[in-house]
Amino acid sequence: MALKETGSAHSTHDVEAEKAVLRAMLRSLEAIADVVEVLRGDDFYRPGNELIYNAILSVYADGDTPDPASVAARLTQRKELDKAGGAEYLAALAGSTSRGSAWVKEATRLQALARLRRTRVAAVHIENLVDEGSADNADRIIEAAQAEIFAATTHRSNVLPPLYSLSDVLEDALDQIEAIGSLRTELTGVPTGFVDLDALTNGLQPGHLTVIASRPAMGKSTLALDFLRAASIKNNLPAALFTLESGREEVAMRLLAAEARVALHHMRSGSMADDDWTRLARRLPDIAAAPLYIQDGAYSTLTDLRAQSRRLRSQQDIRLIVVDALHMLTYGTRPFSSRYEEISEISRCLKLLAKELGVPIVAISQLNRGPEQRVDKKPHISDLRDSGALEDNADMIILLHREDAYEKESPRAGEADLIVAKHRNGPTATITVAFQGHYSRFVDMSQPVPPARPAPDAGQPEPAETDPAANT
Repeated sequence: MALKETGSAHSTHDVEAEKAVLRAMLRSLEAIADVVEVLRGDDFYRPGNELIYNAILSVYADGDTPDPASVAARLTQRKELDKAGGAEYLAALAGSTSRGSAWVKEATRLQALARLRRTRVAAVHIENLVDEGSADNADRIIEAAQAEIFAATTHRSNVLPPLYSLSDVLEDALDQIEAIGSLRTELTGVPTGFVDLDALTNGLQPGHLTVIASRPAMGKSTLALDFLRAASIKNNLPAALFTLESGREEVAMRLLAAEARVALHHMRSGSMADDDWTRLARRLPDIAAAPLYIQDGAYSTLTDLRAQSRRLRSQQDIRLIVVDALHMLTYGTRPFSSRYEEISEISRCLKLLAKELGVPIVAISQLNRGPEQRVDKKPHISDLRDSGALEDNADMIILLHREDAYEKESPRAGEADLIVAKHRNGPTATITVAFQGHYSRFVDMSQPVPPARPAPDAGQPEPAETDPAANT
């Protein structure tokens, strides 16, 4: 029996450590302040000790000093004194010999043991789910298993999130407004690389879902890569790309073309000149050092994407996720009555994933043929394909439009409009940028557009949009 109370090297509980923590809390207000940052009530193995812990915090929250008498009174008020072990147990607890003042160390040990116990319970539950499951609901079981392990192993110091009075919230908000005003040049989100877009949005905000949408061959994948370049190459922020449309080598070539200003079709045709190689070599070290992670495997289900995203957030502290493309993603084997419902659920889950991980997620989507029916060909937010729920779940929607995609002789050739059609936390606007298709990138209009190097078999410069593959 003594072994059960004390715990062995292979045990997942230590009742003597629980007593030491409670003893410290009954003797020191400092101990209470330290322990409450580490432990929560259900981290205790002995139910009676959990009751005592909660009673100590209740007395402490009322502004009183917890001691055996006040804690016993609070337990009596709650009709829990006998369950906690009685007044004699409390008195013996406070009067026994201390194991020292290392209450934080003891509390940390108890918290770790509690997570082990929860993990064991989760493992049993997962085993039961697997035994009762089948191939038809495999994705649902896997997602439930991941959630069980995540809940069991994630440390939360409080049972319930704290409540804040409006006056406290207003004070913090005013402080934040003042701080932002004094640091106007600093963004609160992940930079996009476009001055006007960053000025409008203050960067891609953590927890937000941004949708980039256009008709085919407008350059939405290129724009998403520009966001990734700005984050990982220019600002050294870890970022991840989940691509179902392009292979990782193709993505790498586009990044090289955009950063080194080497025409993408020169890379693909093997016609790179010496100055191309020189520019490439000059930028290669910075590109290779960028914390950008590319997943081009068979991650075609939302369940796989969520699992990989959680792992990247935990191991690499990623700050931006791009999903290319939403219309190629499936939820899994869970049946839906229509593709509309499936895309609605996928977009909802991506928004929840952004909030869970605390990072911005950019998802690429298609538009229906609505723009082709209009004289000016400009897209509207109602043109989003498969699901109007994208409009509800997205915090920001950017519609990409290029006049020269429809009219080659357009006076606006080489320009593109980033139509911010929805912006939950700010105004909408249309931002004009330059499209350099041969380099597979967009840039601010203020940046000069270098001419493309003449092709090996031609004496004239090539037009800016000669590579259709750069426009996806």
